[in-house]
Amino acid sequence: MMKNYVLGIDQSTQGTKALLFDSYGSLLCRTTILHRQIVNDQGWVSHDPDEIWKNTVRAVRDLVDKAGIDKNSIATVGISNQRETSVCWDRQTGKPVCDAIVWQCSRAKKICSRLEKTGMGDTVWEKTGLRISPYFPAAKWTWMLENVSGLKEKMAEDRICMGTIDSWLVYRMTDGKEFRTDYSNASRTELFNIHTLQWDEELLNLFGISRSSLPEVTDSNGIFGETDFDGYLDEKIPIRAAMGDSNGSLFGQGCLEKGMMKATYGTGSSIMMNIGDRPILTENGVVTSLAWSFDGKAQYVFEDNINYTGAVITWLKDDVGLIQSPGETTQLCKDAHPEDTTYLVPAFTGLGAPYWRSDAKGLITGMTRVTGKKEIVRAAVESIAYQISDAVHLMAESVDIPLKELRVDGGATKNDYLMQFQSSLLNLPVRVPNAEELSGIGAAYAAGLASGIFDENVFQTLKRTDYYPEMDDSMRREKLDGWKSAVERTLH
Repeated sequence: MMKNYVLGIDQSTQGTKALLFDSYGSLLCRTTILHRQIVNDQGWVSHDPDEIWKNTVRAVRDLVDKAGIDKNSIATVGISNQRETSVCWDRQTGKPVCDAIVWQCSRAKKICSRLEKTGMGDTVWEKTGLRISPYFPAAKWTWMLENVSGLKEKMAEDRICMGTIDSWLVYRMTDGKEFRTDYSNASRTELFNIHTLQWDEELLNLFGISRSSLPEVTDSNGIFGETDFDGYLDEKIPIRAAMGDSNGSLFGQGCLEKGMMKATYGTGSSIMMNIGDRPILTENGVVTSLAWSFDGKAQYVFEDNINYTGAVITWLKDDVGLIQSPGETTQLCKDAHPEDTTYLVPAFTGLGAPYWRSDAKGLITGMTRVTGKKEIVRAAVESIAYQISDAVHLMAESVDIPLKELRVDGGATKNDYLMQFQSSLLNLPVRVPNAEELSGIGAAYAAGLASGIFDENVFQTLKRTDYYPEMDDSMRREKLDGWKSAVERTLH
């Protein structure tokens, strides 16, 4: 039988998606299975790794049934994953020693405060491009070692595996034969030296983690083993790609060259810039990580994350009741008074880059007698574009690369007012693809390319809607100055 389909698995925070692509790279079908969000009374966020694995197998089965294809015509699979969610399991039994600690969970903050006092913060940053934080896996695994009974002894006996979700899935997909991660995920652990491209002994000692507990780091388009999805397929197929979800999105968007950027508009936003084949560290708060490594050649990225983008729309709906659904915002923005000067700064939990003020509070300012519901909704929507603009300009200034365009994805890209305003504010074309599953698309593209099913033309498969600037320079300056003034008010 001819094997001409490519499978993408996108294991995200909320659920697991299975995506099916034909030999041209066109997305044919998708399925999604949600998993539990385990939140205790302390606000700790966990996932059940076994549930995620079972849902992965189920998602593939459901996908094949829904698409109506012969399951044995699938040629290869690629994985994208929620990056910093951390798993630890027993090497002998294959069972998790505890629930996975989700990237959002800050239970390791006391550990990070303790480690900061050692004076090693700058060393961690210089080696990894990351600041010590409970967000990243290293401190989460240290928390497990200090809080899960018997785990230190198991580590001393070389009985445990510590990995991000990609490693867990690869381990289960290969029936425990392979324990691997890719460079993009490794670079987010705070244990991987992005200059030497190795697990770093000094960092391992700092966090108290043994090298033998960590996976082998493999090219993002390398060979991760073979799987039949727990006996579902009649023959095993190769796992030919793995990468973190934001990195998968960057690749799926075709941002393969230095200076190319993407922004994902989700609950929060991830803005990434490809900075080429050498790491660049900046002290302005922009994070440096690995984009991926293909065929032994590593590429790096700048990344900035914004907490409140899509969450601002949720606030409008659920907390202040100005809208019934996100879809209403587009027309309300267009109908708002054109001369209104209202700004909303969504500093609900402080401000990130380039301001870095955790004590900042949210603010609505610039209201006049004509300010009403429509104007406040527009100010909230525009705050998304202003924050993205701040991040884009911060990255561009850090590398002095002229920007050509911004490629975007995520739910908020359906709002054509926002996309047009974003283009005008940046004075750049903004390109919106006709698909939302860019993380899984990127992983599938990488697997298909590695297997020889796709060629470079696969990046032309996505159709795009392009937005171009429609604002003159004086108006753009006036808008940006107004935003900066509004932000400054939150800082005093």
